[in-house]
Amino acid sequence: MVLAFCLILVFLTGASVGSFLNVAVARLPLEKSLLWPSSRCGNCLQPICWYDNIPILSYLILRGRCRTCSQRYSVGYMFVELATALGFVGLFWIEIVENIHTWPGDQNPEFRLFLFPLESFCGFAWHALLFAFLMVATVCDLRSREIPLQLTLTGTLVGLVGSAFMPWPFPHAVAQISPAPIALPLGAQTWPFWEPLPAWCAQGGNVQTGLVTGVVGALVGTLLLRGIGFVFSAGLGKDALGLGDADLMMMAGAFLGWQLVVVAFFLSVFPALLFGIIQLAIRRDNSLPFGPALSLSVMGTCLAWGQISDPLREFLFNEFILFWVVVFCGAMLFIMSFLLRVIHGNK
Repeated sequence: MVLAFCLILVFLTGASVGSFLNVAVARLPLEKSLLWPSSRCGNCLQPICWYDNIPILSYLILRGRCRTCSQRYSVGYMFVELATALGFVGLFWIEIVENIHTWPGDQNPEFRLFLFPLESFCGFAWHALLFAFLMVATVCDLRSREIPLQLTLTGTLVGLVGSAFMPWPFPHAVAQISPAPIALPLGAQTWPFWEPLPAWCAQGGNVQTGLVTGVVGALVGTLLLRGIGFVFSAGLGKDALGLGDADLMMMAGAFLGWQLVVVAFFLSVFPALLFGIIQLAIRRDNSLPFGPALSLSVMGTCLAWGQISDPLREFLFNEFILFWVVVFCGAMLFIMSFLLRVIHGNK
């Protein structure tokens, strides 16, 4: 019963956040304020009363119509609220109840309310906040093929500030880390910016470790996508990647660190192909919004990091290997894009 109460509370919180995300999706691309004016019907411009603005429930009661003018609202509003609510519940279950990251917490199967440490809850809230930012970016990209810059810049700033207050290995205590751990503890920031940490960072758990990890993550996130877009565009002869995708990964890097961003980008190819097939089948549209695939890959990689990261540890912290992999991938990407340009020109 107590666990059920927790899940219901998290669901309601997620639905309320989703309601605000709908406002962000509608107003950010138009550069309008998120706080003023209050929500109102886009047809008759009448303010929406609080009892008609209850997440999910009001949409179902009114059957997706304005109470005043009966203008139909898009089902997408309810979908965003429901998806955000379910996403929060999923994160809570995986990170708090199942404790997939092995954060300090109650390992007893008989889960009890508030027995998990506050630090672990902060880690969950941190990832839920990133999920909310990614949800707005995804919906904006699907609707208008554009990710608002003010969204990603705000998310990056929030990520850097939060990284300073929750530095790796938070929520783990620094005292629990051995000098040469067999496996790096997974924190709210998945890994530190480098291993071993330099002397001025000690063993982590300080502002400088968190801030540098966030800054490096943001830089790698944006430079990776911008570099790939530049090389691919040079070979293909036209723009290949939008700058909004690079800004999205900059935001994710500020929250989670650079290693996860790099892995998530390569894994995003698979959901991108799936989204592309669905888009082509349903809308007969061969344009591919990359933001949804990147967002899904970032959150999926974050949750699965404990299972996939160990084989990558030596590779991701070896500057010699990293350099030559970047050179090789860049050269192959240019060759492939140039061949596509030649093949398309011959047609």
